[in-house]
Amino acid sequence: MSVATSIGWTRDEIAQRVAQDIPNGSYVNLGIGIPELVARHVPQGRTFIYHTENGLLGMGPSPAADQGDPELINAGKRRVTMMPGAAFFDQATSFAMIRGGHLDLSVLGALQVAANGDLANWSTGADDAIPAVGGAMDLVAGVKRVFVMTTHVTKEGEPKLVPSCSYPLTGRGVVTRIYSDLAVIDVTARGFALVQLAPGLSFEFVQERTGAPIINLALEASK
Repeated sequence: MSVATSIGWTRDEIAQRVAQDIPNGSYVNLGIGIPELVARHVPQGRTFIYHTENGLLGMGPSPAADQGDPELINAGKRRVTMMPGAAFFDQATSFAMIRGGHLDLSVLGALQVAANGDLANWSTGADDAIPAVGGAMDLVAGVKRVFVMTTHVTKEGEPKLVPSCSYPLTGRGVVTRIYSDLAVIDVTARGFALVQLAPGLSFEFVQERTGAPIINLALEASK
């Protein structure tokens, strides 16, 4: 298995691609790490209302380095800004919004995604791993759709898209769509299905770096 390279979309390009698929007016929770970049890429003419578990609705993008209010942070302790009309509330209210099904979408990172939509994104199961799943389990159970943003393979070149997860699960059958540096892939009843390739890549290149079969819908349609 070859190791990850700079081929494909950059992190910001993945975030921009995710933002294209978010409907106008959606209530969205962005996970810690690469999903936070989505806040920078709201398409012109659309409005997204960003939610963070620690009690802010109407979160804006992170300010420039060394700027912003040190007490205005997201769940990942990163400084953020507020959009007009933003609201603060306690964490219990924040999780009531999640568990009550009031959020349209969550964008999360991943360690592994299975072909049936199972998600593992909080622990490798190692002895020194994070001791608890945190809010991710609530998010995948409570929101209407889950998008995953991730590199297609690990730093060692191992696939993150797999037949079944070997790491502790965050949720079963919860992932709707995957946005990697190599492709956009849907999770369907038949398994992974290709939506779009990153520029310059072939289906065979992406399949080679995926641990489970990918359905080539374009090829099927042409037959």
